[in-house]
Amino acid sequence: MTAYRKCTERFLATEVDDELILLDMEGGELLSLEGSARAIWGAIDGRRGEAEIAAEAAAGFAGDAQAMEREVRDFLGELTAAGLVRKEGRA
Repeated sequence: MTAYRKCTERFLATEVDDELILLDMEGGELLSLEGSARAIWGAIDGRRGEAEIAAEAAAGFAGDAQAMEREVRDFLGELTAAGLVRKEGRA
């Protein structure tokens, strides 16, 4: 199975009110995470796969579970492409 882990050496993070700001130290890009994006980011812990991240992130939001699964899949793809998270095998 695949888990997602944050590449902590690649970014700096700070909280401002209800927003989490990430600075990609290699690309220089700033990311502002609020709402479901912040919940998804918070669920990435190196032990959870895509479905588990979606379930954790959805716990705090009312709405369509399939929509959250799509959002998680898309966001994880963006974070992986940016080098901020990586996929790892797990037992």
